[in-house]
Amino acid sequence: MTPQERAKKVGETMFAVDTASKDTMGMELLSCEPGRAVIRMPVQPLHLNGHQICHGGFIFTLADSTFAFACNSHNRNTVAAGCSIEFLRPAHAGDVLTCEGVEQTLSGRHGIYDMKVTNQRGEVVAMFRGKSAQIPGTVFPEESPS
Repeated sequence: MTPQERAKKVGETMFAVDTASKDTMGMELLSCEPGRAVIRMPVQPLHLNGHQICHGGFIFTLADSTFAFACNSHNRNTVAAGCSIEFLRPAHAGDVLTCEGVEQTLSGRHGIYDMKVTNQRGEVVAMFRGKSAQIPGTVFPEESPS
């Protein structure tokens, strides 16, 4: 299995059971490649806060979900060890947010990933950096090379 095929299968396997991202948030997995993922989410009225802009927690969740797919793309169970986000501009109902996550470095059990959330006009809405930690197991069973 090539790294590309492995990452694609990781994306399909995880997204199929990701109730939070898929069903609750209305996200769509656009791609899962080695060390990279792209997810899209339309901003719906249920995502708006008291200022009638997208609640930061929903933007964070989009970035965090993208982070999960990018850091698990190697088929090693991986979780967040820490993260931070910078909100740069508001998102409004009807906006379509796209988050691209890219692996910056992978060293031993830990990795650093950057997520960029943009709107349909290509404007950067938020930047998120996550640190990952590998835990035992794989996303899907895979035979080890002998």
